[in-house]
Amino acid sequence: MSVELLKEKWSNTINTLTIGGTGTRTSKVTVGGESTLPYLFNEGDIPNKPVIAMEIFDAEPVDWPEVLKEPFKDVFKNSAEWAKKCVNEYKAELLCLKLQGTHPDFGNASTDKAAEVVKSVLEAVGVPLIVLGCGNDDKDNEVLPKCCEAAKGENCLFGDATEKNYKTLTAACLADGHNIIGESPIDINIAKQVNILISDMGFDINKIAMNPTIGALGYGMEYAYSIMERARLAALMGDKMLSMPFICFVGNEAWRAKEAKGPQAEHPEWGTEKERGPVWEATTAVSVLLAGAGILVMRHPKAIEIVRGTIERLMKKG
Repeated sequence: MSVELLKEKWSNTINTLTIGGTGTRTSKVTVGGESTLPYLFNEGDIPNKPVIAMEIFDAEPVDWPEVLKEPFKDVFKNSAEWAKKCVNEYKAELLCLKLQGTHPDFGNASTDKAAEVVKSVLEAVGVPLIVLGCGNDDKDNEVLPKCCEAAKGENCLFGDATEKNYKTLTAACLADGHNIIGESPIDINIAKQVNILISDMGFDINKIAMNPTIGALGYGMEYAYSIMERARLAALMGDKMLSMPFICFVGNEAWRAKEAKGPQAEHPEWGTEKERGPVWEATTAVSVLLAGAGILVMRHPKAIEIVRGTIERLMKKG
């Protein structure tokens, strides 16, 4: 007796977003375009695989544990060299530059210095680039427009635009031809509102990525997963303002968890820090992959290696 497989019919597809491929970028990455839920190849098309961006900073990160610093300890002082190491040694196809050093509490680097760092990374490597501010609204509104101008023509992805601070960055990305990240605090309604606000300024919705802000494994992951799932279902059912690909900052969240970096002496049953941290990051990444993430921003090379293999297996039809 044969059994017929029931299939969902969706009325919409996820937007396709491309980073790089112009200017001096020697490659590009494209995400989105799905017409079905994650990895259900029998129900629709999944034309583009998720991608991993390796995260680099404009200054040595002060809160990274030693196990995470170890692979990059020789390049912390130079963002361009850090970028080269990620591309040449760890085969990164996309980079994410965090301008943490511009924050008033972490160096207060000048706008010109930040723009110089962006230029140096673009000159050092040819892969597409994501550029993030420091998270201080006033400083980001000074720094990011200058960095957008410095990267003009390179089709980068800049972030983050929030409900209360989106106009300056949106205008800069419009002027210089970049993509933009809309951030929301694990709230589907705010996520939609941010996308509407950005698009109301004349911004192409196909150049927006959504950062739903996730938690690490064990730290709100279930709730973050459910928000991403609800947003993806709404998009596939026709909501154009929730049809943007997801970007998830996995490394930032995973390495804040005590299980990833806590001393082994306190919890010997957790295993060594060298093994535990990368596995915690990788497991967090796989969780958001299954929720529909298109771009994963990650840190540890071992975690990235694990997730790359997982992506390859997930993308094999059948």
